[in-house]
Amino acid sequence: MRAGLPEYSGDESLRVVLTCHKALRSFAVEAKAAVDLLEGLATTRSIRRYTDESVDLDDLRSILWHAGRAPSGSNRQPFRFLVLRDGSAAREAKSVLGTAFRAGWAAKRASDGYRASRFADSMQRYVDRFERVPVVILVCLDRYRAPNAMEGASVYPACQNLLLAARAHGYGGALTMWHLGVEAELRQLLAIPEHVGLSACITLGVPEGHHGPLRRKPLREIVFDDQWGEPAAWAEGQDDLAD
Repeated sequence: MRAGLPEYSGDESLRVVLTCHKALRSFAVEAKAAVDLLEGLATTRSIRRYTDESVDLDDLRSILWHAGRAPSGSNRQPFRFLVLRDGSAAREAKSVLGTAFRAGWAAKRASDGYRASRFADSMQRYVDRFERVPVVILVCLDRYRAPNAMEGASVYPACQNLLLAARAHGYGGALTMWHLGVEAELRQLLAIPEHVGLSACITLGVPEGHHGPLRRKPLREIVFDDQWGEPAAWAEGQDDLAD
């Protein structure tokens, strides 16, 4: 025994290590969650580059709990989260989605004329490695009436909550729609009822990069006052404040 240090048996040493790890993990979670709300809103970007590290289940539970606090029409809370991690159905669904995402990006790249760039390279890597994304979440809408143009108002706020909560816990995510190209296959594979809408597909993982700062249009280009196209003089200067 070293001076001032106790000796432990093998089992005791393991318990000490696990206890310390749990305490450090708890501290890390608290530190990650300490993201100011406005800072999170101003710095949360789409993250498409992930490490192979898994998403901690305590974190995932917290992320989805906060997503479920989102507002919805008449407070019906029709959003549902189908989580694909590493189960047999999840692996098969990720394979189906990977094929759809690669086809979707190839078509978009060709039709929109994307040139070689960091963004294009990042997107290509994203779709090429889709099957390795740690967590894929199909955000669904449990419909109680016929599909309509307004129904997204009761599900997309939950998507944004989810992405912000992931940011607070040190993760990154991206909301996509290329899952719609294989909707029929996903319904059959994952036993999704016909009345349930597949509103979004969100990927989650530990970022290889980091969030913010963001490049966005200045406020004067997106805010009108009193009528369309009329500049809002009172909005000037906010972008300088944000910087």
